Amino acid sequence: MFHDGNYVGGMHGAWWLFWLLMIGVFLFYGWGQPRRRSERLRETPQEVLHRRLASGEITPKDYEERKALIDRDAVRKS
Repeated sequence: MFHDGNYVGGMHGAWWLFWLLMIGVFLFYGWGQPRRRSERLRETPQEVLHRRLASGEITPKDYEERKALIDRDAVRKS
């Protein structure tokens, strides 16, 4: 470990470098990710309605009624 009073870096220095690089990579790629993730996971009302129909939460009749409401609201906002 010690050689003539000086610390011999060896793997100790390499581990510090490794962890600093890992932190740097995490900060570089992780910065701003929660914002992007929330944008990507936000479903439109039509997607929610379609997913609920596909999972069996609502009947096809309910789907058509709610889709008509969503489409009507979309036309009003335009």
